Amino acid sequence: MKSKICIIGAGSMGSALSVLVAGNGHSVRMWSCFKEEVDMINNLREHTSKLPGVKIPEGVTCTDDIEYALNEADAVLFVIPSQTVRQNAKMLARLIKDDMVIACFAKGLEDGTGYRMSEVISEEIPQARVVALSGPCHAEELARGVPSAYVSSSKNQEAAKKIQDILMSENFRVYTNTDITGVELGGALKNVIALCAGISDGLGFGDNTKAALMTRGIIEMSRLGTAMGAEMTTFSGLTGIGDLIVTCTSMHSRNRRAGILIGQGKSVKEALDEVKMVVEGVATTKVAYEISKKMGISMPITSEAYKVVYEGKNARKAVVDLMTRDKKEELEAL
Repeated sequence: MKSKICIIGAGSMGSALSVLVAGNGHSVRMWSCFKEEVDMINNLREHTSKLPGVKIPEGVTCTDDIEYALNEADAVLFVIPSQTVRQNAKMLARLIKDDMVIACFAKGLEDGTGYRMSEVISEEIPQARVVALSGPCHAEELARGVPSAYVSSSKNQEAAKKIQDILMSENFRVYTNTDITGVELGGALKNVIALCAGISDGLGFGDNTKAALMTRGIIEMSRLGTAMGAEMTTFSGLTGIGDLIVTCTSMHSRNRRAGILIGQGKSVKEALDEVKMVVEGVATTKVAYEISKKMGISMPITSEAYKVVYEGKNARKAVVDLMTRDKKEELEAL
């Protein structure tokens, strides 16, 4: 059954999803608050700055009129930075019909509340059925049909399966998962570790360092996640170790790229200015650090990342401090 899909956000992932969803035969309207972005996509059929070389199908319409974008939509995809989800949800709330499915691709935790994105949307749009989307997938590869896999998660399995049906293609496999807490936390927290992986690369360290960082990083992610109600097994799946691998190792990763620049000695602001796109790991580092302190959860990598990003600690000194902590037995440290 073909659906009418509204995509909120016309950046790299929003544009990539428009290619996927339109290719699956669905009707697509993208919304952007940036008039120049709307005109670029409608006139050039390409997002020339964020997804160059990828042609957006003629049937996809981009608009800055939110009512037109949502008109007769069967499902809404949020593809926007995590720290803007609440303001966009507030804007849409009066226009969302009862039982509308909203699928959120944003990977982060809200600064100030520590809420997951599904919690933010549900608070602002209680009449909607909210689905969280996460997994190892870069827009640059998704848009070009590179085989990828993702996870659709919701408290409402009918809603999760609806999004699964909309997105599934021969190049994009979508699984469902009932553990929405774990799915969202995996997607958010891996950005912190990816930022650190980039810093490691920027400092000139090697594969040994990154392997140790990723391995201990997934432990921190699952440690905090299970304390917040997630299932341990979720962190062994696509939205945990899968997303961690791709984000820590790929140059498509904004978090890794920003980390490399920080490791090379640039300030956080300089790194963000050079990447020129939202780096979710920066805000998530602060939120995860604050939650871990409040809950008494040991997260030494996240703690050092916070000190580097928010307190200006020397990155090389942070690595030394991590390496010289009190001795432990490995299983005890899991």
